[in-house]
Amino acid sequence: MKFLVDAQLPVRLTRLLQEAGHDTLHTRELPQQNATPDSIINSLSAQQERVVITKDSDFVDSFLTTQQPYKLLLVTTGNIKNSDLEALFAVNLLLIVDLLSQHSYIELSRDSVIVHQ
Repeated sequence: MKFLVDAQLPVRLTRLLQEAGHDTLHTRELPQQNATPDSIINSLSAQQERVVITKDSDFVDSFLTTQQPYKLLLVTTGNIKNSDLEALFAVNLLLIVDLLSQHSYIELSRDSVIVHQ
C-alpha cells in the first residue's frame, strides 16, 4: 500500500511503514517539505493513489467535500510519545491495511480503529 505521512507525524512512522513493505513518503521528502500546502498533498495523493496519514482535521473536511485525498487515515490519539504511536501502528497495521483496501476513510485512536462511511 502507498502512504503519505503528513507533517505533524514523525518521520520515524514513515520508516516503520517502509520496513513493513509499504511505499511511504513523508511531507519532508516533498519539494516544499513540511510547508507543502494541503491542496498539493491532496493532488499527489490522488495522482499516486496514496493514503494520507494525518492528525489534521482539514483533510477530513476536504475528503468529505471533494473526495480528496485519495484515502484518509486520521490519527486521533491526541498528544502521544512517538514510540507509543509507532507501537500503536505496529499492533494495528494489518487491520489498517485490510480496512483501507475496503474503505476510504478510517480513524486510529488510542484504543480503536474506526471505519467512516
